[in-house]
Amino acid sequence: MENYKYVAKTFAGLEGVLAKELIDLGASNVEEQRRAVSFEGDKEMLYRANYCCRTALRILRPIYEFDVQSRDSLYEEASKVDWTQYLTLGKTFALDSVVTSDLFANSMFVSLRVKDAIVDQFRKKYKKRPSVDPENPDIKVHVHLMGNKCSLSLDSSGEALYRRGYRIGQNDAPLSEVLAAGMILLSDWDQNSAFVDPMCGSGTLLIEAAMIAYGIPPGVYRSSFGFENWPDFDADAFENVYDADYEKEFDYPILGSDVHPGTLKIAEKNIRNANLFKCIHLKHKDIRELKCLVDGGTIITNPPYGERMKPQNIENLYRSIGDTLKKEFTGYDAWILSSSKEGFKSVGLRTSQKIKLFNGSLECSFNHYELYEGSKKRPSEYLEEEDN
Repeated sequence: MENYKYVAKTFAGLEGVLAKELIDLGASNVEEQRRAVSFEGDKEMLYRANYCCRTALRILRPIYEFDVQSRDSLYEEASKVDWTQYLTLGKTFALDSVVTSDLFANSMFVSLRVKDAIVDQFRKKYKKRPSVDPENPDIKVHVHLMGNKCSLSLDSSGEALYRRGYRIGQNDAPLSEVLAAGMILLSDWDQNSAFVDPMCGSGTLLIEAAMIAYGIPPGVYRSSFGFENWPDFDADAFENVYDADYEKEFDYPILGSDVHPGTLKIAEKNIRNANLFKCIHLKHKDIRELKCLVDGGTIITNPPYGERMKPQNIENLYRSIGDTLKKEFTGYDAWILSSSKEGFKSVGLRTSQKIKLFNGSLECSFNHYELYEGSKKRPSEYLEEEDN
């Protein structure tokens, strides 16, 4: 099977995590880039990356790279691609452009010129043209133009990979599934101990942790991928990926709590939709009242950042987080994602590591706190207490 070059997009700060994922999946010539990782592999590798990568946003297959000297040369160069290799009259298509260039005022014009090149080529050859569907296209073409360097790629993912398919509800500030998975993998949680999110919101961190712990591929909930519409789609190769044995054993609790009952109901719906309701335990608790039931594990949480809170309230909240971690969660590694510098100052714990991440457009710090060692309970003791 022939090898191709691919580019997997991700969030800033997760390039190293994604590179490791791809290496573990069998990709070759893996290289980190800015908010992306390039790699090589055959079609089955591409299918596996889409199905299994937790920190990829989408995976592109570059098909043509060229220099743009003028507005007209964009059309001329795009016309050199034999688009009939990638698109047929019975399929719809759409273009997505990212442009940083003095030659073009906006990305819309770039998309239109490449679209014209594709449509005109079909008209000349077949006297007909494929239809454009910007909402749900069969084939998506990605245009990346920086300066005078242009790359045309096929989007193998279709709908963005952070859209796992399990989320049916969310709170006001949902955490991206890709960012949540990246945080867990960055934490080096050993998956041989408890996982806790004491401010779980709609449950994204809990669900992603359970998927990692039990070896559930993130693509299992999706109904389709973009590459399934490609003319050279290999159904047998994708079946090999889909039918592979990913399951792992995990014997420790995954625990979530939140002070807002409505938010907790949303989390429960998402967890049930992911078929993980037997794997994740939820409690309606204020973090100030939270008690640790099993010692030893990892805490990862994404508290409010304070954009809609008074400074005193955010400081009090983060002080409570620090107090609870210090008093109740001995023997744990704790990680907090936030953009609130004042909040972090109020935690009152020594930070052992800081990682810069972005939650949407907000620059955040992912801070690690090593809590002093305490005695451990067996996982079964927690489950017995839950049942009583």
